[in-house]
Amino acid sequence: GAAPAAAEAAAARPAPQAFWITLAVGAAALALFYARLSFARLEIFKMLLASFFPLLILILSVLGSIVFGLATPTEAAAVGALGGALLAAAYGRLNLEVVKESVYLTAKTSAMVCWLFVGSAIFSAAFALLGGQELVETWVLGMNLSPTEFLILSQVLIFILGWPLEWTEIIVIFMPIFIPLLDNFGIDPLFFGLLVALNLQTAFLSPPVAMSAFYLKGVAPRHVTLNQIFAGMLPFMGIQIVAIVLLYVFPAIGMWLPQQLYGR
Repeated sequence: GAAPAAAEAAAARPAPQAFWITLAVGAAALALFYARLSFARLEIFKMLLASFFPLLILILSVLGSIVFGLATPTEAAAVGALGGALLAAAYGRLNLEVVKESVYLTAKTSAMVCWLFVGSAIFSAAFALLGGQELVETWVLGMNLSPTEFLILSQVLIFILGWPLEWTEIIVIFMPIFIPLLDNFGIDPLFFGLLVALNLQTAFLSPPVAMSAFYLKGVAPRHVTLNQIFAGMLPFMGIQIVAIVLLYVFPAIGMWLPQQLYGR
């Protein structure tokens, strides 16, 4: 009946040939990389693994618990907190002062985010009540934009907003203005969200504000100037722009995994 058919449809499917080819090429490239390592490079690589590998495990455990449905985002945050405590203990940095500082910073950040959501909810409600959402929708639809032109317009606006504002303000205040318009242009909200995420990363690397540059300046040696940081960030900003273009031209880059996991 229907039950066996559904069970057969849900059965594991064999991996496509492209997967195995990619895996073989990656393994060959990794073997070539190790074969060309000199002793000095090997020591640097070991230091990188010792410093980055534990953090990588922590990131994968948090994101993996969400992707594989083992935990909700809130529960995954608890997994990250536990992993951070274990890493601090492993590095011998776990003490009462560190715990007190972590609790204080967590409460401060949580309060800031909660007030942002409160402010954004009030703003969205007042904006819609006063007819602002309808005005924006009428204005955008009156421009007779194609989906591509709408995406370009929205991404340019978000890029400019990324200079003076943090990502939290943009997501909780300005995104509710754009999201109701997506149905009119037949744009997948997930695809739009991926474009926005890449766009914000690019905006944080872009002068004149480039908040990431100031973050780097705070931890860089004194002889490193902001101009040097800006110059070093420009190639990465170019890579981000290329990534946005590739994502738009080939949406499967960002949509393939969600489609496989959630059947979108």
